[in-house]
Amino acid sequence: MKIAIAGYGVEGEANYRYYSKDPSNDITIFDHNPDFVGPEGVRTIVGPDAFEALTDYDLVLRSPSIAPYSLHTHGKIWSGTNEFFATCPAHIIGVTGSKGKGTTASLIASVLKTAGRNVWLVGNIGVPALDVLNQIHPNDIVVYELSSFQLWDLEGAPKTAVVLCIEREHLDVHKDMAEYVAAKGNITRFQTSDDLLIYNDENEYSRSIAEDSQAQKVGYPSELTTHVRDGHFYNGEQKLCSTKVLQIKGPHNISNAIAAIDAVWQYTQDPAVIEKGLHDFTGLPHRLAFVRTVDGVDYYDDSIATTPASAIAALRAFDTPKVIILGGSSKGSDFTELADELIKHNVYALLIGDEAEKIAEAATSAGFHHYEIIEAPTMEKVVARARQLAKQHSVVLLSPASASFGLFKNYVDRGEQFIAAVNQL
Repeated sequence: MKIAIAGYGVEGEANYRYYSKDPSNDITIFDHNPDFVGPEGVRTIVGPDAFEALTDYDLVLRSPSIAPYSLHTHGKIWSGTNEFFATCPAHIIGVTGSKGKGTTASLIASVLKTAGRNVWLVGNIGVPALDVLNQIHPNDIVVYELSSFQLWDLEGAPKTAVVLCIEREHLDVHKDMAEYVAAKGNITRFQTSDDLLIYNDENEYSRSIAEDSQAQKVGYPSELTTHVRDGHFYNGEQKLCSTKVLQIKGPHNISNAIAAIDAVWQYTQDPAVIEKGLHDFTGLPHRLAFVRTVDGVDYYDDSIATTPASAIAALRAFDTPKVIILGGSSKGSDFTELADELIKHNVYALLIGDEAEKIAEAATSAGFHHYEIIEAPTMEKVVARARQLAKQHSVVLLSPASASFGLFKNYVDRGEQFIAAVNQL
């Protein structure tokens, strides 16, 4: 079969490893990067016009961030995600949302492992799904974190779909909010009445996806299923455990835990198992992760926070005074709600990157003036200024509400530079 791999990122590499196992496949790799060098002996076509040469391939494997409608071929446009869903022998729990999907997927996996199940955590948060496909058995459970890019043209369906809160996100890639929500909604598009959809009933976009679904539906939080009462998780009238078992901070993570409990309920209803599974998860890197305490000030890395909504959630996780580092490159975000939230907190904002002026304008319009723009910022310079401003028993929080490109390679690089700067204090 004549195969084109369009884009050679993490999933593109996984596609190559998977399809190259069949020696009859004739593979060509296409990439926009003119400096790209592929695996030895493999044909490559590179440059800004590379994807215009896809016409005569039987199968075109799309990398996640490449829109399906941007590729033109006489063959079939496919993806590693589609191949996995079409081939996987086990139940798949698919998790999507604007933020929290990695944490929720990890909580689900932790509880299921505690219950004695063999669990595979794949997708953005775990290993590339195709890399472990041949190791998965029918009685295993796959927890798949799914982005809008992976869901764009999904033709399969998870046994259980989890749709968390959906906010404005990735509008630098998607045409508009309608396209973004539609991509998220594909997680349940092919579900039937034998499948389960868990959705955030407090979020209008999540509710709209549920309205179009044919699956059995569980909205959360709900007094009928998982909810919080008097500081404890309940499912219906069954008391499960204290919310304090969570080692991750913030009301948003309590919401993530509620979704996770609903997702595992069909596999285990043992309060002790649920409690231990929730407690054993200590958090993911760059997601409101504690770095260290310096001179009575706690430093937290929330570099994954690339949207205003996620920065708002981080602000709400702390009752103490805060210095927050905001800004970066544009994702087409509206900072009005974030500016309104800043007024509610004892917080000083350090603004960096291309979005600094836009955040400053929104803050000023909302009547918030406790901010400054740091010109030509390095992370060492920003952290040093945060240290000057922070008082004892306060928090310095990297939660940028923006993408990282320009100043940093990606959100991981941004977070690692923050950690390094804090450790040098």
